[in-house]
Amino acid sequence: RMRVTWLGHACFLLEEDGYRIVTDPYTGVEGYPPLETEAHAVYCSHHHFDHDAVDCVKLLPARESPFQIREIQSFHDDQKGALRGTNTIRVFTAGGVSVVHLGDLGHALTAEQLAAIGPVDGVLVPVGGFYTVDARGAKAACDAIGPKWIIPMHYRHAPYGLPNVAGVEDFLALWPAEQVHRLSGTSVDTEAAPAGVLLPKF
Repeated sequence: RMRVTWLGHACFLLEEDGYRIVTDPYTGVEGYPPLETEAHAVYCSHHHFDHDAVDCVKLLPARESPFQIREIQSFHDDQKGALRGTNTIRVFTAGGVSVVHLGDLGHALTAEQLAAIGPVDGVLVPVGGFYTVDARGAKAACDAIGPKWIIPMHYRHAPYGLPNVAGVEDFLALWPAEQVHRLSGTSVDTEAAPAGVLLPKF
């Protein structure tokens, strides 16, 4: 069964049958310790320093991956990429579970993008605004996708995070209190994950 671990910022470790995928490894993000992890494969939603620090991930010996991966093209802004370029959304599926990492999504999802994402169990969504969708934009994306659970990312929680992005509180305030689950650690067992917004404790 898939296990999802938040490594900080927009970086996650996805594990299935001992196979490890890291997405959006960061470097130089205020407050976070240097990233040190291992993976069989690394994926980046776009090539900004806080999302493509592949040198911080030690590659493990190649083996067959249990993951299927779908890619959906999008933009890092709401001007069709004019400000910050493109952004790749990825849907990772393994063991009957699908999780979508929205990267630095900067706009409302189109009907075509939503159809390409399809039904998923979990959404990893940026919520801090400035570089990405803000709390309301993130909520709208989650409502449109309709997952069982959501993990917010790419926000500031002092001393961690980019100085000019907002915290997670505005996003959490858009959900009923009983749908917000503050976790005791950074990992989620997708089979046992409660429905709603999951907030890992970094």
